[in-house]
Amino acid sequence: MASYTPVLIGADTLETLVANIFVANGCAAAEAGRISHHLLGANLAGHDSHGVVRVPRYVEWQQAGYILAGQSAEIVTDGGAFALLDGKFGFGQTVAPEACALGIERAQKHGTAIVALKNAGHVGRIGAYAEQAIAAGLISIHFVNVAGSVLVAPFGGTERRFSTAPFSVGVPTDPPVVLDFATSLVAEGKVLVASNGGKALPQGALIEPDGTLSADPHTLYGPYEQVGPRSPSAGLGAIRAFGEHKGSGLAFMCELLAGAFTGGGTSGPVDARGRIANGMLSIYISPQHFGTAAEFKRTAEDYVAWVKSCRADTPGGEVLAPGEPEARLRAERLAKGVPLQPDTWESIVRCARALGVTVPN
Repeated sequence: MASYTPVLIGADTLETLVANIFVANGCAAAEAGRISHHLLGANLAGHDSHGVVRVPRYVEWQQAGYILAGQSAEIVTDGGAFALLDGKFGFGQTVAPEACALGIERAQKHGTAIVALKNAGHVGRIGAYAEQAIAAGLISIHFVNVAGSVLVAPFGGTERRFSTAPFSVGVPTDPPVVLDFATSLVAEGKVLVASNGGKALPQGALIEPDGTLSADPHTLYGPYEQVGPRSPSAGLGAIRAFGEHKGSGLAFMCELLAGAFTGGGTSGPVDARGRIANGMLSIYISPQHFGTAAEFKRTAEDYVAWVKSCRADTPGGEVLAPGEPEARLRAERLAKGVPLQPDTWESIVRCARALGVTVPN
């Protein structure tokens, strides 16, 4: 893939621009701010696949009525320590934090809580919700699926059957440990980034209908212009699950727990309108209520330190805990700016101008 010089945009400038885009697209200022802050947060953490590259797609979805502004998660079933919420196809950056806040509140009261969320717009980087729980001193586990999104081939197959089905766990140590990944070998957003001239996909991340392994985004998107929309439905191939049967099995569980169990639906068949929606099953645990908070924190932090003390496999290398690379990159990008692929930046600029939003020089 050809090299490119990234466009560096200051974090505050980028956050303001994205917020203005969503205000112009019909969102209230507070919701536009939440969407912008969450997307920027993904870029700051190095999860560019879930960052501002999504802006033009979110705008298109909102204009098509697939995502609805101004929604709040509604409690459908309330059992105290467990609840089912309906996101009513609102922006994920609104309804998912609401579901997380409810889970935190209930876990702080009962010691544990299970919160199921269905019919949410794209909820973005799942680690953000683990971090929300960590800030309250809670352990959290999150299973996520995307109803109506069929992108990933199961182990041993070539046809799409799973969504990218993210999974996240947060542990409130100091510093916090945050595990956050798609169960696909790469997130669909990473294919999107690669298609815009960004970091190339690893060889074999995708698979063609005949079983040929691929790293070409066209496998997923089919033909596309260099700057413009991408549609996963236009390609004939699929993303592969990570870790052979292990990642495929975890994806299967995400679909069953976050999709079938929540009632929001699994990855297929695709909604007739083309709408997708996230489901999320979250478990919240309060160490304080279990009477183990101090001992848990001491033991966990000692263990993290011991793991990190492992001899590196390369000279000058280092063993990092989950969440540590994101924390380091966040500090760097806040200081130096957020690097965007030129095609990604151009797509955001075109989107802004189409909505009459002034783009900073």
